[in-house]
Amino acid sequence: MIASVKSCTLVGIDAVPVNVECDVSVGLPVYDVVGLAAPSVKEGAVRIRSALGTVGHDLPTSRVTVNLAPADLRKPGCALDLPIAVCVLVADRLYKGDAVAELLVMGELGLDGSLRAVRGVLAAGLLARQLGLRGVLVPEACVAEAAVVDGIEVYAAAHLSQVIEALAGRLPLPSPREVPRRRPRRVLPADMSEVRGQALAREAIQIAVAGGHNVLLAGPPGTGKTMLARRVPSILPAMTRGEALETTKVYSAIGLADQGLVEERPFRAPHHTISTAALLGGGSVPRPGEITLAHNGVLFLDELPEFQRSAIEALRQPLEERVVTIGRVHGTIHLPASFLLVAAANPCPCGWLGSGVRECTCGPGALDRYAGRMSGPLLDRLDMHVHVQPVPLRELRRPEAAETSAVMRARVVAARDRQRARLEPFGVRCNAEMSSSVLRATCKLDDAAERMLAELVGRRAAMSARSIDRLIRVARTVADLVGQDRVDAECLAEAAGYRRDEPTAGMVPAGSPGAAP
Repeated sequence: MIASVKSCTLVGIDAVPVNVECDVSVGLPVYDVVGLAAPSVKEGAVRIRSALGTVGHDLPTSRVTVNLAPADLRKPGCALDLPIAVCVLVADRLYKGDAVAELLVMGELGLDGSLRAVRGVLAAGLLARQLGLRGVLVPEACVAEAAVVDGIEVYAAAHLSQVIEALAGRLPLPSPREVPRRRPRRVLPADMSEVRGQALAREAIQIAVAGGHNVLLAGPPGTGKTMLARRVPSILPAMTRGEALETTKVYSAIGLADQGLVEERPFRAPHHTISTAALLGGGSVPRPGEITLAHNGVLFLDELPEFQRSAIEALRQPLEERVVTIGRVHGTIHLPASFLLVAAANPCPCGWLGSGVRECTCGPGALDRYAGRMSGPLLDRLDMHVHVQPVPLRELRRPEAAETSAVMRARVVAARDRQRARLEPFGVRCNAEMSSSVLRATCKLDDAAERMLAELVGRRAAMSARSIDRLIRVARTVADLVGQDRVDAECLAEAAGYRRDEPTAGMVPAGSPGAAP
């Protein structure tokens, strides 16, 4: 008899349907799995045999053929253990498959028959809804993740015996005892009020967050670059339901969404020794990298020049398209990568060039090599270049606290609301995501601003078309923060102050030895 059970496998962060078919026929006892099954799936025969033994069954002493369709799609992971076990029992005529009809089944089996958590349950739930299925049957440990998807039934079992009872018709499939509640938003202990001085850098961070602009903080050691960057999440607006689902789907694909919906914006800060594949994603079975894990959140690259050049140069395409494309022989996958990049860098290898605190000990060759670790095209994709100066002692010792994150967040949220109302017809969420056509349609400059832009372009010969567009986007965000409908000359001048004549000039304060002309 041939039986079939619906399941799925992960490709990137998306679930792809897999139809598990089983045929138990007369012949020598053989267990074959066909359909490009990965070793982890074929090894499932050992787990399935032991798990069935704990519930009083065994693999049939006949020829057992398991087919995973479509046959040309590689299927990794252990989530196919449960659907294969159920399919074998139904094909052996021990039970009927009515209990799992129109359900997407997935789960890893332990040797004792227990069901263990698997990756990609949220993507499986979304797939089940897309295919019009009744619901999903998943391990009990994954119920919080599955319950995030509306419009489907969720069944969760802790042991294979519970599924056997349902197949036999003695008990219904177990439903979750209660739908997990959303976790309250975590109160971030780090607050912008702890940052002393740095008025210019604080304002730049606020503009960057309000418009979703990438920013480079350059300055000597100990000036607060890392401190500012790690407090960016405290002024980010809360995620919408759609953004939370997107983020949870990413974390579900790597098994980190066991608490249900991810409601806090991610903050990822990889070490500078990270490889290109770990940063962008990849591997023989492509997995999300740090830039995808930072989707809808912040990616902080501290000591940017210390990263492998190949790794940071590979960020060019994701920074433009907000998606990373990974190509393999068997196909190409696209992973979301819409993040706010905050990068920090010292002006030179010793860190003290132009600081006024210590004398720089780097020679001209060392300065050139250091600046050359980041290309102009990469730095051109960073909307804002901010030099962070050392803070005077009187500012550090001032008893009055600086402006809090809550106050700054209120302004950011108001600016984002204005952007959302203006850009919603174009399917864009923030100013940094605007294409050139959307920019022309929504960012009108007044006459004075147009004249100032012409002067800036005439004076800064190095400004590319991309630089001009990014300058106008930042100016549009400045206008949103002050509640203006049009971009005037004052907004454009403030935006121009956050962009150097040369992208690499953001590494060195103007007028210092080694600064760009």
